[in-house]
Amino acid sequence: MLVAGATGVLGRPLVPLLLQRGHVVAGLTRSQPEVVRELGAEPIVCDVYEAETLKQLVGAFDPEIVVHLLTDLPDELDELPDYLERNARIRREGTRNLLAAAPGAHFIAESVNFDAGPAVAELEELVPDHIKLDLLCGPGTYDPDCTGAGTRIHVDEAARLFAAAVDGSASS
Repeated sequence: MLVAGATGVLGRPLVPLLLQRGHVVAGLTRSQPEVVRELGAEPIVCDVYEAETLKQLVGAFDPEIVVHLLTDLPDELDELPDYLERNARIRREGTRNLLAAAPGAHFIAESVNFDAGPAVAELEELVPDHIKLDLLCGPGTYDPDCTGAGTRIHVDEAARLFAAAVDGSASS
């Protein structure tokens, strides 16, 4: 199984959870193979926009399941407006590249309840098996204490939702 976005806010709690459940996990990362190794997974180092390299590396691992958690978001909330188009690109082009890199895999993607934009709609159309999340809170998020306004889901709870979806896909 491949976790695309293994070093992100949601990938970090998900990878160990999947390993505890007996899955063999590779983690796609652009630049942090040491973090993937620390989490216990095999790193696949590649930018999702390098389509041919992605096909080669992911194809060599040949995952049965791909969990797509890729985002392109800043560390600081006040920089978010500058990243909206970058994040939309990863939902569109990044998703298409992942699908092409693992054509036989079952995909489960992260989607969101708080953005009804065209990039989210395209991701959901490309990956029908997606989990729509509310705003994330907890370690590494813009709301580490889960005290922000609006509907929130803790990253650990979100990771459990994805692990359950993987378990359901693996047993099908």
